[in-house]
Amino acid sequence: MLGAEPNCCQTSCIPMARPLPETPWHVLHVRSNYEKRVAQHLTVRAVENYVPLYRERVRWTDRIVVTERPLFCGYVFARFPRESRIAAIGTPGVVRSLGDEDGNLVSCAELDKIREGLARGLELRPHPCVSVGARVRVHSGAFDGVEGVVTEFRQQCRVIIALAAIRQGFSLDVDLANIEVLEKVQVSAGVARPQPAFGYGY
Repeated sequence: MLGAEPNCCQTSCIPMARPLPETPWHVLHVRSNYEKRVAQHLTVRAVENYVPLYRERVRWTDRIVVTERPLFCGYVFARFPRESRIAAIGTPGVVRSLGDEDGNLVSCAELDKIREGLARGLELRPHPCVSVGARVRVHSGAFDGVEGVVTEFRQQCRVIIALAAIRQGFSLDVDLANIEVLEKVQVSAGVARPQPAFGYGY
């Protein structure tokens, strides 16, 4: 048994030579498992960056180790003046910057709350953004691997699973931790039309 996780989390925040107080943060979509490397490259380029990290106990074959993992997998937050944009998005490991100069920016207040929560030892953990209409795959129990559509939230997430052969379905209540978001479904005139996954795009 792993026991309780430690109440300590670390973040990576590298200040730049010219601070940008109250300037919103850009969201950089980076290659998987490249968050820390991108942060290092950004630091060399004098670009202020922030990678929220949490600590998690992981059981190996012979021991338990504490590892640091990004709270937002595949994303690094960065602040930079307009003239440094090319240097930032040209950083090795960066796929693209979400939005433009005015869109898809994260406010200082939002990141400050995350920074404070981690510093206080709150157990912030990654979690998919799930909404009614999202298509999901179950990852536990008798219906492991089965796909369905989220219809409502209560103490658990209610998923409708269709039996295509007879054009009928049934509902299943499942914990949010046991589902994987696949895509959002838009229902129009009684017809479910799959849409690209919501949230940060790829």
